[in-house]
Amino acid sequence: MFSAKTYTARRETLRTKIGSGIILLPGNPLSPNNYPNNAYYFRQDSSFRYYFGLNTPDLVGLIDADSGEEALYGDDLTVEDIIWTGPQPSLHDMAAEVGVHATFPLAELQGRLRRAIALGRKIHYLPPYRGETKLQLSALLGIKPELLHDYKSVDLMFAVAEMREKKSAEEIEALERAFPLGYDMHLTAMKMCRPGVIEREIAGAIEGIAKSRGQGVSFPSIVSQHGETLHNLNADGVLEEGRLLLCDAGAESLEGYCSDHTRTYPVSGKFDARQREIYEIVLAAHDHVARIVKPHMMYTEIHNAAYLTLAEGLVAIGLLKGSPADAVASGAMTMLMPHGLGHGLGMDVHDCEAMGERSFDFSSIRERAARSATCVYRAAWRVEPGTVMSDEPGLYFIPALIDKCRAEGLYKGIVDYDRLDAYRDFGGIRIEDDLLVTESGCRILGDRKIPITVDELEAVVGK
Repeated sequence: MFSAKTYTARRETLRTKIGSGIILLPGNPLSPNNYPNNAYYFRQDSSFRYYFGLNTPDLVGLIDADSGEEALYGDDLTVEDIIWTGPQPSLHDMAAEVGVHATFPLAELQGRLRRAIALGRKIHYLPPYRGETKLQLSALLGIKPELLHDYKSVDLMFAVAEMREKKSAEEIEALERAFPLGYDMHLTAMKMCRPGVIEREIAGAIEGIAKSRGQGVSFPSIVSQHGETLHNLNADGVLEEGRLLLCDAGAESLEGYCSDHTRTYPVSGKFDARQREIYEIVLAAHDHVARIVKPHMMYTEIHNAAYLTLAEGLVAIGLLKGSPADAVASGAMTMLMPHGLGHGLGMDVHDCEAMGERSFDFSSIRERAARSATCVYRAAWRVEPGTVMSDEPGLYFIPALIDKCRAEGLYKGIVDYDRLDAYRDFGGIRIEDDLLVTESGCRILGDRKIPITVDELEAVVGK
């Protein structure tokens, strides 16, 4: 948790941006795993925590943008609760830690909001992403769950995204504290990698590091020899000689800030010639991006620079024909890297995507998104000092996608499908680090480098 001054200043800035109405920021409740008293590990809503700082379930923050009133709604524990939880701070004491002086029982919130609605006041809320929160907002506001999306506050979405995207000095320090956890997770995975090991053994070991020293993983770890499957959470494979292992994993610091890195390396500890060739192409794209990113660049410009570097490498080895620029312009690279180069990073591993382009269609507010230029809509994203983004190019040989493109006659004269047949069992390679945009360029977060070159990886893997 940061100082009360930090949260007070954030709320004041948000109030000024919104101007009028009531800003409603629900925190997350506990979410049952398989019965009500057996919950998943608690994970606070990031926007609630950004403005109210508390990592405690069942709280709702309210800011009156007209009067400046700030309040927390929640319930103090009863003796029956304390039997199970032990003594806990009162709501009043927790609120004081983050500079909030007004607290009320949760049961009073509905009446407060319904009175405001009756007076014609705007209730600003972000698009909810959890079922429990959808039901809570539905009950509080009298809106059917399926209609909540229609009444979301676009003003609040962009105000929050604009604030959360540009990281302060203390936020950058928190991100730096997440890095050593990620470093040790990846180094552990490399050292465990050898034939006969089950993928889940590695996943379990590295997730233990995240939980023992931070809040846990920043997303479910991807540890798979099927790197061509982008979000492969199946970790049942047994590591085999000659295969590549892709490990995409990160942790959350105690303040709730994330790390996110990917490394790909040979199970045998040594790249064969073909693996090394493809790996070096991906690494060249990763390094090129880290060299060119600077303030005011459009994300699409950065993404296309990575595509062009990948295409140059693929033309050089004969998988693509013609000029690299033509390959990119044709769309052929989407077959071999069918994802964006990177994403925002901060309190979420895909920062602000709970209210971003993956949550709904932005077509109706595309102009507003372009003016905001934040990571909630990557097509209009412009990176600025304080932006943190992942740099994660990859090459993936996905048989089903290759077959589809070939059958549809796509990229004729550009993709050499006959030569590509030899790569159907290759898998995929992704390399990822986290970039902080500075006043003059960018830098990779962390006080050291996770092994990344062929020589560095071969010196560690399986040792």
